[in-house]
Amino acid sequence: MTRALAAMAVMLLTACANPARAQDQSNDQGPMPAAPTIEIKRMPSAPQPPAPAMPPPKIIQAFAANEDAARKVYETYDFEQTIRLEELNGPGGKLTITGLQYTRPDGQRVWRVTKPLQSDLKLTTYTVDDLRTILSLPLFFLTSDQIGSYDLVYAGKQKVDEINAYIFQVKPKRLDRGRLFFDGIIYVDDQDLAIVETYGKFVNEMGNTAGTKLPFSLFETFRENFQNKYWLPTYTTSDDFVDVKADEPLHLRIVVRSANFKLNAAPTPAVLPDANAPAPAQEEPADSLPRQPQPR
Repeated sequence: MTRALAAMAVMLLTACANPARAQDQSNDQGPMPAAPTIEIKRMPSAPQPPAPAMPPPKIIQAFAANEDAARKVYETYDFEQTIRLEELNGPGGKLTITGLQYTRPDGQRVWRVTKPLQSDLKLTTYTVDDLRTILSLPLFFLTSDQIGSYDLVYAGKQKVDEINAYIFQVKPKRLDRGRLFFDGIIYVDDQDLAIVETYGKFVNEMGNTAGTKLPFSLFETFRENFQNKYWLPTYTTSDDFVDVKADEPLHLRIVVRSANFKLNAAPTPAVLPDANAPAPAQEEPADSLPRQPQPR
């Protein structure tokens, strides 16, 4: 399901003429002509895609403002979240657990198990606490107050299903020990100027910190469109390998799927849709919402 990291088209061009054929030194046709000049264009160290219609700083400013609104809206929802972990080679097995992500009256976000862990994994063993490390990873919204912590480089455009998306490389300017930063790429809808997909890892000064026993490091997250204006994360997947007593490394895949979104009991008034807005998203499951990049 995971797609390889988006290709960035930079080509090494070498133009050279065919060398002149050596002439027979035994005749009187004169000396052999000088070898042609060879021009070499070296590969640049950073991507140099064609400039977009809108200057990249304007795109960044627009999607950061949309991220501000999307994060506030996301916190007004409670939703079901299912984690699935699969062994994709060898004898194969699967683990699933479902919980409710909700906001308590004191405003704290929590995750409570609603369907107990079920597992028929054959070569690995994981607990609920191991899975909670995935849920504890920071939810990545690149909001206005976070932009200054990152270097963003425009890297071109790519089709994400029916969506034309701008691609940006995102790297933290500096790391510290007590905070996780995103390091990867983002895809920005060229119509809504909103982030619709992210692919990367979370790092701090100690390096990659994806979890304890779980091997996963690179996460691909897809978003869905809510209320025809907010793009919220609903699907995350990651693939990795572990060494077990087998002929080859074990291929593992983890998927975290969020669905059945409902407004929580105490939504924030400032981010509720106005009277002219489309029907609330809680009346239809996220699976049926339009214009969403499909995970592969």
